[in-house]
This record gives sequence, C-alpha cells and structure tokens, in this order.
Amino acid sequence: MGDDGVCAEDSVNGGLDVWKSSDRAISEADHLVMMVHGILGSTSDWKFAADQFVRRLPDKVIVHCSACNMNSLTLDGVDVMGERLAEEVAEIVNRRPHIQKISFIAHSVGGLVARYAIGKLYRPPRRRHQEVCQSCICNDNCRGTICGLEAMNFITVATPHLGSRGNKQVPFLFGVTAIEKFASHIIHLIFRRTGRHLFLTDNDDGKPPLLQRMVDDLGDLCFISALRAFKRRVTYSNAVHDHIVGWRTSSIRRNSELPEWTDSSSEIYPHIVYEELSKGENLEEIYTDATVLNGGYDTLEEKLVTALTRLSWERVDVSFRNSKQRFAAHSLIQVKDSLIHSEGADVIDHMIDHFLI
Repeated sequence: MGDDGVCAEDSVNGGLDVWKSSDRAISEADHLVMMVHGILGSTSDWKFAADQFVRRLPDKVIVHCSACNMNSLTLDGVDVMGERLAEEVAEIVNRRPHIQKISFIAHSVGGLVARYAIGKLYRPPRRRHQEVCQSCICNDNCRGTICGLEAMNFITVATPHLGSRGNKQVPFLFGVTAIEKFASHIIHLIFRRTGRHLFLTDNDDGKPPLLQRMVDDLGDLCFISALRAFKRRVTYSNAVHDHIVGWRTSSIRRNSELPEWTDSSSEIYPHIVYEELSKGENLEEIYTDATVLNGGYDTLEEKLVTALTRLSWERVDVSFRNSKQRFAAHSLIQVKDSLIHSEGADVIDHMIDHFLI
C-alpha cells in the first residue's frame, strides 16, 4: 500500500490491479479501466498513470494493467495478442461481478491490440448478432456492450492506427521512400508477426491485411461496432519528436488535415498544443483532396482513415519540443515508470480531467 492509500497487487494472468485502499472504495468502484502497454512492454509502463487515476477518482475506478502480452509476447501478432487480452478482460469481469462499466487506455501497438480485443468482446443489443453488427454500422444510437459492460472511454496514446508503412509513418526512417520500402521487407525479422501487421504486409490465407479487416465488422468480430459502442474515442498523439509512430497515423488524419499549432501557453497542460472533436463522416462521402492524387499516396492508408473516421474522435495533440527529453517523446507521452518526472504528467492529468466515469 502506498502512503496515499493506493493499493496494487498481482492479479489474473500476472496483471496488476490498482485501487484506492478503503473498504468503501473497493465496494463502490464499478468502472474497470484496462491499461494496455505497447511493444516489448510490461505492466510497469502504466504504473504511474494507474496510480494517478485511482488517486484522482477514488470510489470510481479499478485499474488493471494488462500482463497477458508482456515483453517478447508482443511479437506474436496483433490478433494473437488481441485474443489474449479479450480472455484477460473476461476473467477480470467474471471475478468482479459488481463492475458495470469499462474503459481502455492503450499505448502504441497496444491500441491496435485493444481494438482487436473489443471486437472479440463486443455484444450486440437485442437482435441476433450478425443482424445487429450490420445495422449498427449505420446507426450511431445503436450501441452494444463490451463483455456485457457499458463502454465508456476508448483512449489510445501514440498508436499507429493506420499502420507504419506509409510515408513518414515511422519518422526515424527519415521519410526516404527507398528506406521505407526496404523496412517493410525486413521488419518481420525484427518484430516478427507483429511487424507484418504494422507494415500491412501480412496476407494470411490470401486475406487482406489485418489492419484493413479491423475497420469493419466480420462475422463474430465486430470491430467497428465495438468502437462505436464507446461513448468517447480519443487519440493522444505526438506532433513532433516521436520517432516510432508518426503524427498522421496516431491521430487518424490525412496529411492535409494535420493542424498548425503553437507551443501551449497553458499552465495546467503545458504539453497539450491542439485539441479537436471530429464528427463521424458520411459513409458515402468520397475524399477527393489533392493529396489523394499525389503519386506517393498510399491508397490502403486512405481506406483505413476513411473507415475509421466514420466514427467521431477526440484528438489531442502533444508536443515535448521544449523538453530536454523530447527525443523520448514516444515514452514521455505515456509517462513510463522509468521516467517518473514532471514531463508528460500533464497528459495523464488531461486524460483524467476529461474521463467519463
């Protein structure tokens, strides 16, 4: 137990449960917050944020830092990790029958894993599963549940929603086309099956790339309906100095949609430089901006962004440009346990201040 009454203990599958220590808090907290780490990560990556959530929202939330995909298990592929995460969530829910609500907060590739898991856990309202999956795509008021729970917040932090193969989607490749193409051919040697998924080079049994399949409802996996079930969908993205995940892919935008921004003047959120709420686009609307006609444009990326922006998203853009640790922006935005200092803490504060409970 911490000095402030925050408790943490190992939980199902080696995960970490964090909650306020009073008996009242344990009995009244009915909101499960699942925190999912990124590639080669562990439960400790979200420990700082988990502590802040239970301190600020006592009697409201129980935080679970997922452990089913730690370390080298993150190389097994987004789908395999998603299956494991879905099983972990189901076990937690079964063990805590008083839980009524669920939210996800996921970093980097963990956001894709969470998207797969909710597709697996989605339960449609009333009518037969397949009928509702199809009808929900066009009806924003038709919401199902996630593992039988009310879906509240789906928050991703520096997640490559559009994959990593597009131009400048992995900034440390310097935007050089030849290097980017070469990386797509060898990425599986480093990050194995997960690398194929991120660079959209997988073609299991002749199927389209997994990330392309994850922007629709397919049989028992209702990916888009599961996302729609959440009352809020939020992306936190590094506008600069994230050398792992580019701004465009993490914020689900096209190049022409990236906003101009200036350094924050806010004392409360000094690293938040831009915020916007985008409404879902018309399903029939075809994007015809001049950038689509650019010779270097990735048509598959356009399919992903078009499909995902059928839903509304809150976008929060972050900059550590003036920080001494700015080149570690991919970690700073999450405030990993090994980087406990003031940098990035305001991003967690922003999450909590806007969190639906």
